[in-house]
Amino acid sequence: MRLGLLVLSVTLSAVVGLGGCAAKPVVYGGGPVAQADIDECRRLARQAGAGGPDGGRIARDTALGAAAGGAATGVYGAVRGYDDVGNRTAAGAAAGAAVGLVRGVARSSEPNSTFKRYVDRCLRERGYDVVGWN
Repeated sequence: MRLGLLVLSVTLSAVVGLGGCAAKPVVYGGGPVAQADIDECRRLARQAGAGGPDGGRIARDTALGAAAGGAATGVYGAVRGYDDVGNRTAAGAAAGAAVGLVRGVARSSEPNSTFKRYVDRCLRERGYDVVGWN
């Protein structure tokens, strides 16, 4: 049970830490007015359906992590002849799910290409030169 609490604690810390890591456009000669326009273009892109959180990707990465962790520890435990293969498999699945969740959250914080193109075009129409994304 302690392992489960540790995994949960580490996962929640990582998820909270990654929450603000979304990439933003960098405009040449930007300033406070540019930041307001960037925020507005990002809002318009989300409103148009060009981006947003990808819950499907997060769920998929979590499930894949759980499957990989459970399979790896289950096979290892069976090969080594451990009596508690089921417990080891469950612990591996929990750890794998935590890794998959963190990976999914990290990947979902990155805007997709449609969202970036929408924001780039919106900013170009407002006279900005987008030089990249950070």
